[in-house]
Amino acid sequence: MGEKVMFIDPITRIEGHLGLRAVVDTDTRQVSDAWAFAAMFRGFEVFLRGREPPDAIHITSRICGVCAASHSNASVIANDMALGAVPYPFGVAIRNLAWAATDHMYDHPTHLNILAGPDYSAAIVGRFTPSVLDEARQTHAERSDIHGFSTIGDLLEGLNPLQGKIYITALKMQKVARQAGVLLYGRHPHPSTLVPGGIGTTVTPDTLIEYSYRLTKLTAWMKMVVAIWDDIADFFNENGYERQGLTYERPNLLSVGLFEDPETYSSMGESYEEIYHNMDEAAEKRWVKPGLILDGELVSTKHSDMNVGTIEVVDYGFYRDWESHFVDADPNGTPVVWGNSDLAKYHPWNKTTIPNPVAQDWASKYTWAGTVRYVKRNGEIRPLEVGPIARMWATALAMGGSVRFELPRTNGVLELPEGTWGEMEFEWRPPRVGASTTVERMRARAYNVAYDAAGAWNSLVLALGLVKSGNTAQSRPWKQPSHAVAIGFNEAPRGSVRHWMVVDNYKITNYQIHAPTTANLSPRDRWGIQGPYEMSVIHSVVTEEGGPDEWSGLDFVRAIRSFDPCLACTVHIFAGSRKIERLINPACGL
Repeated sequence: MGEKVMFIDPITRIEGHLGLRAVVDTDTRQVSDAWAFAAMFRGFEVFLRGREPPDAIHITSRICGVCAASHSNASVIANDMALGAVPYPFGVAIRNLAWAATDHMYDHPTHLNILAGPDYSAAIVGRFTPSVLDEARQTHAERSDIHGFSTIGDLLEGLNPLQGKIYITALKMQKVARQAGVLLYGRHPHPSTLVPGGIGTTVTPDTLIEYSYRLTKLTAWMKMVVAIWDDIADFFNENGYERQGLTYERPNLLSVGLFEDPETYSSMGESYEEIYHNMDEAAEKRWVKPGLILDGELVSTKHSDMNVGTIEVVDYGFYRDWESHFVDADPNGTPVVWGNSDLAKYHPWNKTTIPNPVAQDWASKYTWAGTVRYVKRNGEIRPLEVGPIARMWATALAMGGSVRFELPRTNGVLELPEGTWGEMEFEWRPPRVGASTTVERMRARAYNVAYDAAGAWNSLVLALGLVKSGNTAQSRPWKQPSHAVAIGFNEAPRGSVRHWMVVDNYKITNYQIHAPTTANLSPRDRWGIQGPYEMSVIHSVVTEEGGPDEWSGLDFVRAIRSFDPCLACTVHIFAGSRKIERLINPACGL
């Protein structure tokens, strides 16, 4: 047996700092082991200790220039809870509308057609797997009446960077999504209008009309995106890619849900204890459903369960262990980590990040990422995979096995094919292989953004109804508690984003963040479990048609990019009361 050790660094097109080491059997083309690692160290959580809680809404936004609103929204939900103030129904609907446009309808098509899409372009497929491109050029595109491309080969040509029609259309439609969001957020990417207990935007009927004009264009675009990726996914599955990038044979998925029900969220209570107690009911009424799926079974739909059982350990990360302990139980009285005394300190309310940079060692510490795991009530440990496929899977289980929805007519969107103008029905079902795979993660993302568009229409109709009835109050005043613990669970485009906050004397005592990539990039752990990125590479076979000396790792980057990785969101430092200084430019003293 021959063996080839492959390094790919960086992997992401949007920002670097993510690398991969894979050991490949050159005879079978299969991966025997993989290490995905974060090569970046950042300092956001240190900025938050000692600040007033509302500051976190705007500071955490700067974690990322793409999903800034994801962190702002998670933080504002945590602030709503901690400060005992939730918006009026109209304020909740406006938050939903802004959130749908600036992150989800902006980000998903960008990932599919600009960041990950080029991996499936004619330029790449023709270079590394030319026989696949030949087959694509001879394969009819089943949904050509919607997207306007006759063959799969034409679709792959459309994904060519900077030149392909799909790529260019995605660039143009980004602008429309940004405009829709800025109407309500004030700016993009960092929202300026989110406040505890509401949103500080002056919304008039004209504002909603301007938003609806852009939502109509985006809706036609989402129809086209689904048709494109249904055809591409079907083609690659039929050409040997169906099990590529599989994470776990029995899925371990987390969705915390997305888009609040305005009436339910606005009536959760006036203290952090009340709001925490009522959050499970509110979460279950979200448009996109929450769900904790372990070993292929739905374990819970409750945010309280998802909170209590979460831990983050640092066995293979460049960090030291800690002894700090802030919280013993949640506001419902449930002990954190179900009372497991050995693991309670690893709950995010109790975590302290202590950096320990050492030489990279593949047998021990090799990454700046921590390891997110879920502890079941019986003590068993499971990894967590998050993302669009987790959201769609959880929603499908809540809806009886599949996600069925409609998008309205969009007549007159002249920039897009006429096939996108009519009313259209959709149905997403869990993949035939019963697991999360590279291609199915891409397909689920396309359906997810179409379902998000349907959610935006739902919130728009509710908002217009509230305007008609004169119920346009948006925000409630927040309080300044002497003590509170809070969580803010929401969905970024790339997966669940979760914020934990501990407040004493109206100051942040501890703040921890799990971005989607925190879970997906998680390295191996003391229990012998590897995270989703590493497992997706281990379950990938080299399909490149050249010999081992010519392999580039295309199948591996496809697997990891299908998660839409973001290292900027993932790595943080919390350094207690110490002041951290860094000399950037010795010549000028900066």
